[in-house]
Amino acid sequence: MENQGGRSQITSLSGEPSRRRLLLVGLVGWIATLGVDLFLNAGVFAWVFFEPSSFLLPPEEMFLRIPLGYLSFLLITGLVVWLMSSRSITGWRAGARFGVVLGAVIHGAGVLGMASVSTASVSLLAAWFVGQTLQTGVVGAVVGQGFATSNLRRFGLLVVVLDIVLIGTTFALQSIGIVSNTP
Repeated sequence: MENQGGRSQITSLSGEPSRRRLLLVGLVGWIATLGVDLFLNAGVFAWVFFEPSSFLLPPEEMFLRIPLGYLSFLLITGLVVWLMSSRSITGWRAGARFGVVLGAVIHGAGVLGMASVSTASVSLLAAWFVGQTLQTGVVGAVVGQGFATSNLRRFGLLVVVLDIVLIGTTFALQSIGIVSNTP
């Protein structure tokens, strides 16, 4: 589709997504990881970060380093966009499948490597593997749907709403004491 009425170009003349489209789909995918990460690591798996461990930083220092974690997922998102666009994977189901498999390989290898050289507990490594694999699956689903949709602005707004719901749910779970937010 060519640029009409101020709308961004969706594909190039070769039928490939434009560079702008790839960047925007990647941005939407990365934004999705922010809410999912908070929900998983400050909600569902929060308990593993409060277990006594010589492997983990103190919670206050972990909190200060959160931006580094988000930058790491920006790299994973870029990889997912690149691989999915080069393989022409579109749609949320195909994207989710691809993301889960890629996540299981990348994060499985990482967890096995950490298990071989660290004092990380089995529960931490298992939570890390599951959480990161799910996040990569979500990125794949969002990127796949981003490639398939004609209205990326609307889709991006839905992703932001999902993030708000996940963040609100996490804070609610912490507030009523279902998940811990302190050591």
